[in-house]
Amino acid sequence: MAYRLTTETTCDLPYSYYEERNIAYVGLGFVMKGKEYIEGPHQEIPPAEVYASMRQKESCTTNQANAFRFVEMFEPILQAGEDILHLSFSSGLSGTCQSANQAAEELSEKYPDRRVIVVDSLCASMGQGLLLHFLADNRDNGMSLEDNAAWAEAHKLNVCHWFTVDDLMFLHRGGRVPKTTAVLGSLLGIKPVLHVDNEGHLIAMSKVRGRAASLQALAKRMKETMTEDPAKATVFISHGDCEEEAKQTAAYVEEMTGAKVKLFNLIGAVIGSHSGPGTMALFFMGSER
Repeated sequence: MAYRLTTETTCDLPYSYYEERNIAYVGLGFVMKGKEYIEGPHQEIPPAEVYASMRQKESCTTNQANAFRFVEMFEPILQAGEDILHLSFSSGLSGTCQSANQAAEELSEKYPDRRVIVVDSLCASMGQGLLLHFLADNRDNGMSLEDNAAWAEAHKLNVCHWFTVDDLMFLHRGGRVPKTTAVLGSLLGIKPVLHVDNEGHLIAMSKVRGRAASLQALAKRMKETMTEDPAKATVFISHGDCEEEAKQTAAYVEEMTGAKVKLFNLIGAVIGSHSGPGTMALFFMGSER
């Protein structure tokens, strides 16, 4: 039985990727300059402008997608006779997954012969995108809906997210670090190295002094836990409008592990509103998060 993969824009994948892989998505919302926008390929305020505004201390906040938004995406797919495997943004960071489940439950009564399976990815940004990438490969290789959902549940805690930020104040505004830590860290040039834990929360793991050291630390973490053959590894990097440093991080990855980064992309406004400009994030499959 045919099924579609669906997700949200918090995967931070290029929009061309969704089209190429036949994946539907819900665009999540953000508010800037008193106006609400929806993430997508044609969003009214382009990502570069979002980051430029954040650098000028313009506030950017996010809105959770309600169940109706998911009903709008799911229902035409079900009407077309396809089942759905939905990969959702981490429940440890947002209520988006709850909204997707509400929509699936509502539609199950209307379409009793169709199935909507919602997987809580416990992932964010291109960590969610990396897991989706493997699910798309599984689907294209003939894996069933049920087996693919089971594969996601079995492997999602192997999706490693290691990242650093350039300005601690953005994490402070999002409630991730105390103000005193953010101010002192900024004065001393301290850069945190963070990851997403098994509950899908952002956790600070260590601190280093200086930007270059923080980028190298990401590659070192990958070297310690990666499980794929470096020659075949699937490695993604997302960044907060700092493309040259993303390339430098990829060079550190190749130097330390032998693996090459397969996909780079800009972090969208929804994730970027919490992490800020200059965020660097590295994603790969590892023995543990």
